Amino acid sequence: MAKSKESAAAAAGTSSVSTAGTVDRHFLHQAKSLEEKLIEMRRHLHEYPELSFHEHKTAALMKDKLDSYGYKTKAGVGKTGVIGDLGKDGPVIAIRADMDGLPIDETNPNKYISKNKTVMHACGHDGHMACGLTAAQMLSQTELPGRVRMVMQPAEEATDSDGKSGAWRMLEDNALDGVSAIIGLHADASLKAGQVGIISGPAMAACDGFKVTIKGKGGHGAYPETTVDPVVIGAQVVQAIQQIVSRRVSALEPAIITIGAFHSSSTRGNIISDYVELEGSFRSFSQAVREHIIAELDKACSIARALGGDYKIDYELGYPCTVNHPEITEVMRQAAIDLIGKENVIAVQPKTWSEDFSMFAEKVPGAFMFLGAEIENDTRSHHSPEFDLNESGLYLGSAILAETARRLMQHYKDKQ
Repeated sequence: MAKSKESAAAAAGTSSVSTAGTVDRHFLHQAKSLEEKLIEMRRHLHEYPELSFHEHKTAALMKDKLDSYGYKTKAGVGKTGVIGDLGKDGPVIAIRADMDGLPIDETNPNKYISKNKTVMHACGHDGHMACGLTAAQMLSQTELPGRVRMVMQPAEEATDSDGKSGAWRMLEDNALDGVSAIIGLHADASLKAGQVGIISGPAMAACDGFKVTIKGKGGHGAYPETTVDPVVIGAQVVQAIQQIVSRRVSALEPAIITIGAFHSSSTRGNIISDYVELEGSFRSFSQAVREHIIAELDKACSIARALGGDYKIDYELGYPCTVNHPEITEVMRQAAIDLIGKENVIAVQPKTWSEDFSMFAEKVPGAFMFLGAEIENDTRSHHSPEFDLNESGLYLGSAILAETARRLMQHYKDKQ
């Protein structure tokens, strides 16, 4: 009796998975079998974090691993990034994992604490890489209806001297050329391990910064009538800025404006300064609201001129809003439901974080999910020196990434 396609593939040491839309938990079982290695990799990466655009050893390790799985790799993409392709002709689906750490001195008591003082994986990028590599390994052992491209990205947390992040630099180096869609994940300490959060449409906010310099006329604190006090003007400008969201943006459009710093040029209590500086940020979920806030900030600051002073605003435009493509998100959501059950796939609200995955998702359709990593009864804040992950759900992220990539290949192939 002739062997089935599945039996023949198994005999050859590879696996054949079912077509899109059917339940096949092969990747879930395989990821579980690789869980120990996945955690070992994550802990190794946690011990040796590197800052944005300095991920040289990390990138070398990513390349070595992908090479060992049979990927055709290229280093130095986006300065310190790595891409790797595997598969046959057909739709190309990219899986992205970010690599950089943060300038934080870790305080965890774990045995695998960072060995690079003042640098720490405090946002889960070590877990993202470990999940990505495990997905890459599983896909390399699977008969695919297309090609997978691993995108190991530098510098999600910071930009270079030109204000460009790792995603921006990788796009300049054509990292997504020929790609039909891109997927990724982020560890989420607010979700229980074993759960994933998926949302269609706006998923993470755009985040932009601004600095306002308000000029007045300094003088002696005994004679304020001879001055134009920029502190008083600045206080009124702050009040006006804080009314933008409540009075100038629709209640149906989420937005946040924060003033985080207010500095005077004066160093004494009896000196009225010549100028003050305000620094803040604003977050939004649509380009229209983003542009509207910029216009309203200018109006709010114009109070300075009405009160006899002057002002200047400098903007540092950051990452745009991450928008999950409905079609790609639905494939990811269904893959997650089939692998871990509908009860563990949470319809989360948009996050006010920002992420430069957004730039990839502007280039090609994309979907980004949140992987539950809460340590029970101890939700730890991202970007803090005590941040850590519950590792028990990481293998689920690998399985969902692999299955989503496989289904998307078939999805795009069927549309050709």
